[in-house]
Amino acid sequence: MARNTLPQVSAPQRRRLATPPEIAEYCGVPLGTVYQWSSRGGGPKFIKVGRHLRARWSDVEAWLDAQTIAA
Repeated sequence: MARNTLPQVSAPQRRRLATPPEIAEYCGVPLGTVYQWSSRGGGPKFIKVGRHLRARWSDVEAWLDAQTIAA
C-alpha cells in the first residue's frame, strides 16, 4: 500500500549566536564596553537566553554598518 508522503522541507540553517567576548573581539573593544552597550541600550540588538547575553551575527553586522560615517 502506497503512503502519501510530503516532500521533506529542511529547516533554515541558523548561525550560532555571538557571545559578548566574541562581539568584543570582533569589534576590537573591551568586554566591558559590550556589557555597557547592553545595559545602556547601545550596540547591536541583544537577546537574553536564560541569564546569558547573546546577539545574532546579522544584528552585529547591521549595527556596525549603521555606525559608518562619511569621511
